[in-house]
Amino acid sequence: MTLPTVKKLVSATAFSLLLAGAAQATELLNSSYDVSRELFTALNTPFEKQWDEQHPGDKLTIKQSHAGSSRQALAILQGLKADVVTYNQVTDVQVLHDKGKLIPADWQQRLPNSSSPFYSTMAFLVRKGNPKNIHDWNDLVRDDVKLIFPNPKTSGNARYTYLAAWGAADRADGKDKAKTEKFMTQFLKNVQVFDTGGRGATTSFVDRGLGDVLISFESEVNTIRNQYEKDGYEVIVPKTNILAEFPVAWIDKNTESNKTTDAAKAYLNYLYTPAAQQIITQFYYRVNNPQLMAEHKDRFPQTDLFRVSDAFGSWEEVMKVHFANGGELDKLLAAGR
Repeated sequence: MTLPTVKKLVSATAFSLLLAGAAQATELLNSSYDVSRELFTALNTPFEKQWDEQHPGDKLTIKQSHAGSSRQALAILQGLKADVVTYNQVTDVQVLHDKGKLIPADWQQRLPNSSSPFYSTMAFLVRKGNPKNIHDWNDLVRDDVKLIFPNPKTSGNARYTYLAAWGAADRADGKDKAKTEKFMTQFLKNVQVFDTGGRGATTSFVDRGLGDVLISFESEVNTIRNQYEKDGYEVIVPKTNILAEFPVAWIDKNTESNKTTDAAKAYLNYLYTPAAQQIITQFYYRVNNPQLMAEHKDRFPQTDLFRVSDAFGSWEEVMKVHFANGGELDKLLAAGR
């Protein structure tokens, strides 16, 4: 081989290495709540493909982290470098500003619907044939009924369950607090086990066979019913229920450090697109798109939804009154012992 030929080969190799080095790889970490695995698995793949097509040479990979949303937020405050959060409660995002200054105070104004691309409500999963004849919240305080849902101290899912039950009882009792507290004492007393997150509660109900009723997001109980079709589980959406928002945010401090701000913003904006919203409804989440909701009306039973803010005030007040140490939750649990 002549010297000029060798030089050409060396130059070609060097050029190839230079091109390879110029290719980028972007990685996003989405910190999410416990029962969102299947949803974001379905959402991530088309967005990764879309990003790659729009940004040649920049390969995008989205990784997931799942647990109770409050535990997830704490992990970020302790140093987890998540780029985006997709949680099921406003306070678990707000704390990233209040305690870590990782996001701005106006984070809810940066995306539509107060930065909530979809919403849900609570539903009951009962065993085949509905042997305990469960139809509404008042059926859950009978002595012969055992409940499964997560711990409100660690799970946004469980806090919505608690507030939904309280709000429904409050309306039924004509806002008689003493009657509502009596209802809630028995309701909590009937819980057979408090898992730390929604997926742990599902495991207790399905795999361990505990409880007569699993209470979780409408999306989760429908996923279980479909996944375990042979077991004949039934889904019940009570007549009065809570509107559960699912807030999202990019974590400014982390995305600036990770150089992922553009990808993080694009990912969260993608959740509002018709294509993504169509996927979201397939997982039994509700969306603020009347046309899509009309198309899938058979998936979403009519229910009278109330907002946390209308029934209880701000989330800050809710956390202080109900879920802080010594708050209503602790008092009700103590009364039921």
